[in-house]
Amino acid sequence: MTSETKTATSAKGISRRTLLKTGAAAAGAIAGSGAITGFPTIWAQNPITLRQFGTGVSNINAIAEKCKEDLGITLEMTATDSDAAAQRAVTQPDSYDVADIEYWIAKKVFPSGVMQPMDVSKIKYYDKIVPLFINGKLKPESVVAQGTAPHTVGFVEAQDAKSFAKEPTQWMTLIPTIYNADTLGIRPDLVGREITTWADIMDPAFKGKTAILNIPSIGIMDAAMIMEALGNIKYADKGNMTTDEIDATIDFLIKAKQDGQFRAFWKSFDESVNLMASGEVVIQSMWSPAVAAVRSKGIACKYQPLKEGYRAWGGGLGLAAHLQGAQLDAAYEYINWYLSGWVGAYLNRQGYYSAAMETAKAHMSEDEWGFWVEGKPAKGDILSPEGKVMEKAGAVRDGGSFQERMGKVACWNSVMDEDRYMVRRWNEFIAA
Repeated sequence: MTSETKTATSAKGISRRTLLKTGAAAAGAIAGSGAITGFPTIWAQNPITLRQFGTGVSNINAIAEKCKEDLGITLEMTATDSDAAAQRAVTQPDSYDVADIEYWIAKKVFPSGVMQPMDVSKIKYYDKIVPLFINGKLKPESVVAQGTAPHTVGFVEAQDAKSFAKEPTQWMTLIPTIYNADTLGIRPDLVGREITTWADIMDPAFKGKTAILNIPSIGIMDAAMIMEALGNIKYADKGNMTTDEIDATIDFLIKAKQDGQFRAFWKSFDESVNLMASGEVVIQSMWSPAVAAVRSKGIACKYQPLKEGYRAWGGGLGLAAHLQGAQLDAAYEYINWYLSGWVGAYLNRQGYYSAAMETAKAHMSEDEWGFWVEGKPAKGDILSPEGKVMEKAGAVRDGGSFQERMGKVACWNSVMDEDRYMVRRWNEFIAA
């Protein structure tokens, strides 16, 4: 950060450098005391807009509104699907300031040099980040899951490095924000039996009523979970298949498609909700908040824990290489604000998880924390961030506690060494 960026801001003379050092929470307290008039006034004197793009999962208007209210920073958000996000990050680097992307996308994007690593000494809540993103383990005794585990692409060796570090360093590629453990969504009123395994999606009883996710890097991992559950194959690493393993997996999917097993292949959150709510599909790849969205319509829907474990994903905020000066200062403040608790609580209430659980807890009621994170029965009705009833008193979260869910991750969304071959074969499957 250069001296030119140390713009004096409020009438009381606090600098952006001081503000950055103080951090969002402390500066908010100062603002509340009347020592300064708060973030909005500070940034209002030098209006800052940050252009952010990413998937619809976390590019949420409520976050932009709260950011404007708390920091005075305007977020211009653009939501895309995962494949479009990966392409835009590399091919249109001047079109964004903040990339809100998943870690498997970072594996594709960061080596191209379009993003700059972040100095962890400027990340106020770095020590609150869940260790999954630092060393790949939820607990010291945990086994690191297969696939592109976030910590494997989370750090680089130096400020100008483009290759990933094997251990944590001072330079992070993304500051983690959101993640979850995914499984199959089911309509318990329509499947007619207990669902216990990924293999159940291939039951002939569900012919024409199943769906899987059509984003190659993610869908192939669901397919791998299904293949292993069926006993068809044992991958050395589901997240980094050989060409022979890719062929076996895709050939199986093509045959299942031609036999009429699948009703659809969805790409967006809304598609998955509509397929399930309409009853066209009774078992499918699904995201936790999509299950909640179906339930909010008064329709039975369950996020089913399966004996083989979960497929996980994680995302974070990355900075464009061109950011500098006041905009770079603002981006760091935005990231520190993001980890300070309000956003984390908002994401937790949607069924995702915050990367800084401790700060999120301070923004949730005891009952909310008990339901979403500790796996306890709800004492009262559980509300969505918008105030809608998501679960009635007495409900227990599908899959139980945070430790139970994230402790049973079998693989992460992944980019393979044979990624181009895999995508080509996946597209053959979709076109078959």
